[in-house]
Amino acid sequence: MPTYFFFGEDEFSMARAVDALRESVLDPPWASFNYDKILSDKPDAVKAGLNQAMTPPFGSGSRFVWLVDTTITQHCSSDLLTELERTLPQIPDSSVLLLTAPKKPDGRLKSTKLIKKMAAEVREFSPIPPWKTELLEQRVKEVARELGVKLTHSAVQLLAESVGNDTRLIYSELTKLQLYAIGSNKSIDVEAIAALVQSNTQNSLKLASAIREGKTAVALELVADLISHNEPALKIVATLVGQFRTWLWVKLAIETGERDQKAIAQAAEIANPKRIYFLRKEVQSLSLPKLQKALPLLLELEWSLKKGAEETAILQTKAIELCRLFIK
Repeated sequence: MPTYFFFGEDEFSMARAVDALRESVLDPPWASFNYDKILSDKPDAVKAGLNQAMTPPFGSGSRFVWLVDTTITQHCSSDLLTELERTLPQIPDSSVLLLTAPKKPDGRLKSTKLIKKMAAEVREFSPIPPWKTELLEQRVKEVARELGVKLTHSAVQLLAESVGNDTRLIYSELTKLQLYAIGSNKSIDVEAIAALVQSNTQNSLKLASAIREGKTAVALELVADLISHNEPALKIVATLVGQFRTWLWVKLAIETGERDQKAIAQAAEIANPKRIYFLRKEVQSLSLPKLQKALPLLLELEWSLKKGAEETAILQTKAIELCRLFIK
């Protein structure tokens, strides 16, 4: 099947997958003749892409047609749907048509159903939620294996905390560590990670802890440090929301009398139930009503940032409000 559909907000991972697919399709000497990248802002971009996909390749290899940021899985006219229904089944094996989109497709649309039916592969490229630490650690392990970097278990944990769900940063930092480890067969330890890797995400988690403990001065210092290191404000908020969400679920489970660590881990979407022991300690002195009040404040912060509020000012204001909730 010559049609592929990639979607999601992890642009770096998607770009790597696009490059890999293109290289597997094109014969290098003929690549410039057989590669078409069509942007969605061009008039009749989809029809142009379909026409190109129906065109036989020049020379050897196949033709590769890439429709970038297509919107046909969000809205599609009846005329365009007819064109898709007519053309997609007829694309020759000598062509590969790739459609990419940043947003999750609307599964109710006929165009989405058609593309999924016709596609050889549908792949999602979405960032791992910041609170799913086990998945973040697994991602670090996968990239480390790909690059041939040996890490101790503690180093994997610290690196995952430090880089979070930024795939580009994971590759960048592991490439740096790869150069650092040249000539050595030893696994890289936490000391090297602490010395070489900038830990913005770890500081976001420290910010969550400072807020939980009602330490306003520490929280404001961490906000300033994160902003000075160009950490995106919405990424900071995503980490805070994830952490407070996890604490809320664990506290709620405790309050309702749940003692099974596996059941609590499942409710809080935590892959490793052993983490519940430490999370129980973290929320032991917190009240459930205060945790419940924290999430609306964080959502207000996210909404303000998306409306264009000045980042430093709104982060500081909400950090103070949140800390006041938890002052003992």
